[in-house]
Amino acid sequence: MELDEIIYNAIKASEAVSNETAGRIYSTCIEVPPTEDDNTPLPYIVITDGGYTNELGTKDYVWEGATDHCKASVIVSANSPAEVKRLRRLIRQAIELHVVSMAEPPMLTASNNDGVAWDWTKPCYYDTLHYQCDMEVLTEDNNE
Repeated sequence: MELDEIIYNAIKASEAVSNETAGRIYSTCIEVPPTEDDNTPLPYIVITDGGYTNELGTKDYVWEGATDHCKASVIVSANSPAEVKRLRRLIRQAIELHVVSMAEPPMLTASNNDGVAWDWTKPCYYDTLHYQCDMEVLTEDNNE
């Protein structure tokens, strides 16, 4: 399982986040509606895959390292800065609770967030939380 999928499952499993967003939790690991169809009511959450870097720094080598440095982001869109901050706290709690309950938890770190900003195109307030972790490369099992 990749980092964006872990975060998506954590947030989807949180009853508090689901109630706050009326279940509007999306991820790029599943299909997200095109922006021209985006009339999604606020608040909502989108989890994005931030890619990975192998410990060797490139995929051009014949041999890869045993771990990947993985990244994923959580975009929170809401009606007010206070609502963004409340959802941000709930999301961080949900991810922490989910990760510690995993059989083999990744070492997740909330590396940073962008801070609450205004998007005049929606219009809405939003923030992006960025997560990183090191995950073991399992090239033998590509079915997940």
